[in-house]
Amino acid sequence: MTAQTHDKVIILDFGSQVTQLIARRVRESGVYCELLPFSTPLTDIRARAPKAIILSGGPASVTEKDSPRIPKGLLDMGVPVLGICYGLQAMCDELGGKVETSDKREFGRAAIQLDDSKLFSGVLKKEVWMSHGDSVTALPPGFSAIARTNTCPYAAIADEKRKFYGVQFHPEVVHTPDGARMLKNFLLNIAGCRADWTMAAFRDEIIAKIREQVGKGRVICGVSGGVDSTVVAALLHEAVGDRLTCIFVDTGLMRHNEAAEVVGLFRDHFNIPLIHEDAGALFLDRLADVDDPEQKRKIIGKTFIDVFTGAEKKAGEAEFLAQGTLYPDVIESVSPHGGPAVTIKSHHNVGGMPKDVKFKIVEPLRMLFKDEVRALGRELGIPEKFIGRHPFPGPGLAIRIPGAVTAEKVSILQKADAIFIEELHKNNLYNETWQAFAVLLPVKTVGVMGDGRTYDHVLALRAVTSVDGMTADFAALPHDFLGHVAARIVNEVRGINRVVYDITSKPPGTIEWE
Repeated sequence: MTAQTHDKVIILDFGSQVTQLIARRVRESGVYCELLPFSTPLTDIRARAPKAIILSGGPASVTEKDSPRIPKGLLDMGVPVLGICYGLQAMCDELGGKVETSDKREFGRAAIQLDDSKLFSGVLKKEVWMSHGDSVTALPPGFSAIARTNTCPYAAIADEKRKFYGVQFHPEVVHTPDGARMLKNFLLNIAGCRADWTMAAFRDEIIAKIREQVGKGRVICGVSGGVDSTVVAALLHEAVGDRLTCIFVDTGLMRHNEAAEVVGLFRDHFNIPLIHEDAGALFLDRLADVDDPEQKRKIIGKTFIDVFTGAEKKAGEAEFLAQGTLYPDVIESVSPHGGPAVTIKSHHNVGGMPKDVKFKIVEPLRMLFKDEVRALGRELGIPEKFIGRHPFPGPGLAIRIPGAVTAEKVSILQKADAIFIEELHKNNLYNETWQAFAVLLPVKTVGVMGDGRTYDHVLALRAVTSVDGMTADFAALPHDFLGHVAARIVNEVRGINRVVYDITSKPPGTIEWE
């Protein structure tokens, strides 16, 4: 079954940092969806014949003259529409309601009162996640309120006759416990979509798209042994067979013993041609005395491409370069689809990509989150021990060493990180965390070891729980476990005399330190 035979939902992106979470929830409901910029012409939207339309949130205000607007005529298409946060406000403004900047803004969790509505069928937890400064103060004709909070009388609204719904909160984030149920109610019970889209269907579709894009060309795929690059390589191998050559660029910034594991995985397990480029000295040389995190990312990105270009002669002429870019990389790097989202940081395989790259880029995972990539990997038959690995950033340990990167610091961090991960496995905590790692801080403190005074590095341990990486809570690891890990690191890793644990959630922090 191809995407063309599925009921289709269109999500118009008004620039929210979590717009793609809406798409993820829609896919979880078994419904195919496409994410388009708010500026998409109505003719293009009509051509896709959507079964329903969702209007995302966004950072703008409809009270501003040049704020993003709903395409003219979209609300006359006769299909159900759900507006989320800014999407609700844009819909109200378009249909004759009134939106004003509120004196009582709402950010974070809020208790909500729900009326009897198809949108809330089966919803048990009366808690939602708010993030808005503007509020609807007058409803358009035909609408009525179906939910409210103490400060927001129109927390959810509906025009049942036209099947237009709006929610001032964000049902797509995990902090709205029954938000996924609300979205599913809209898709299945209100819009009547069929729940027949699966990861198996996506697998077939993406392989077909790869074949269409690549044609008879050859592909180079960079692999690291991480989940993303492993899944990309497996997808490409199925799609193009022996026209794929994998290149492992050993940056010198990998985890302890990781280089040997990567080589064994692709040469012995997958039997995919692999070129191993040991470029650790080159990366460290170019990073010497560089302490700005964005500059580090760009240097790593350029060096990565330089090494690939040098390896091309060994691989044979190739036209395409495959990357394991995921949507969190994209949404934090640039405004998605030309929308007005705010840039958080660049990634080495997005913002750091040189403009004169000779390869055409293949990014089959660009619209997926980490847990979806793992599900796809299982569809491809990749062993679970590789699928379950924690995420590892493209720039490697360079962004876990704030400040200048040196070979000595990398060695210290590799040893400490290996102890942390080893202990997580031993205590059955590894799979309880979404990502865990160590960060070598640019700080030294006084310590006492034996009868001597030390002045060594501080190491931070970071472990988070998450579903998709867009939001995350720090993992509440047992204190005795953390104490044991800290003792091992200080005793076994020369150069560290103090260990701290990071208890910052995302937001306000990011998962990585740089």
